[in-house]
Amino acid sequence: MVVISPILERDEVHGDTLWNTAVVISNTGKVIGKSRKNHIPRVGDFNESTYYMEGNTGHKVFETAFGRIAINICYGRHHPQNWMMYGINGADIVFNPSATVGELSEPMWGIEARNAAIANSYFTVAINRVGTESFPNEFSSGDGKPAHKDFGHFYGSSYVAAPDARRTPGLSRTKDGLLVTELDLNLCRQVKDRWNFRMTQRLDLYAKSLYDAIEPDYEPPIVKE
Repeated sequence: MVVISPILERDEVHGDTLWNTAVVISNTGKVIGKSRKNHIPRVGDFNESTYYMEGNTGHKVFETAFGRIAINICYGRHHPQNWMMYGINGADIVFNPSATVGELSEPMWGIEARNAAIANSYFTVAINRVGTESFPNEFSSGDGKPAHKDFGHFYGSSYVAAPDARRTPGLSRTKDGLLVTELDLNLCRQVKDRWNFRMTQRLDLYAKSLYDAIEPDYEPPIVKE
């Protein structure tokens, strides 16, 4: 068994910085390494930029006895480039441990990880918690909504998606559950050979465009009449 354990990491070496981190423990019991959350949300109650720093571990892929795995933590699922880099680095399975609520993201939930599996020719595992947390004092998030005492309902619905667009049923919206499924990692290569998404990806084209786009004097090539 390989365990992926999300933690709140306090970096005492660098000023007690807080990171949203996932630790990977191999089937031998050794800690293989860790992956920090690359993209920090600034939306409603989930304005995590007030306490978490953006991750600095890049897009690590961990070689395990059961395949090459990676962890795209929570909000990172909204960024296609994040998913893409794990694929470029050789992941067979990308896990997306999340804690997200219905009003914020549920319409996207069944789409994003499944789309990433298709676009990157690997398996994705979309994981979300269930339940509601209430706090003794009301709070607001500067988004114009009334003060409240909870984040809303964490809607669960965890599932696994395959590179050929198939997916498992989702787990419950309201109860803890365990999803057991068998993954044939040969499917990753079979889909790559069939669709050639990697071959036709044109990374050189986008590398040049992105390099230009981050410059302060960048002007989009908009053609006008």
